[in-house]
Amino acid sequence: MLNMMYVDQYGQLSVMGQAIKPPLLTPDLCRAARGLLDWTQEDLARRSEVSRSTIRDYEGSRHDVHRATECQLRRALEEGGAVFTEVSGHGMGLCKKIGPVDPAG
Repeated sequence: MLNMMYVDQYGQLSVMGQAIKPPLLTPDLCRAARGLLDWTQEDLARRSEVSRSTIRDYEGSRHDVHRATECQLRRALEEGGAVFTEVSGHGMGLCKKIGPVDPAG
């Protein structure tokens, strides 16, 4: 069987039609990134164009979000100065960008 390969928006090589990839943003990381940036759920909603109720329910682990919504949230947080990085043996980590950050991000 021939599998199609592609590179996703974060530069990760993937195989189409294979098992579901783990999320790039978890509810815990979303809350932590907001705290790091000193953002409210309303701030993130405005910057990501995702409803505050969706963010509230996601962060409260009431439901998952679609991959596209997850990407909107992560992009807004990254534009605001959050940096997500893989920590070997521990999963995803979070730190704040050093240097100028787009204040509108």
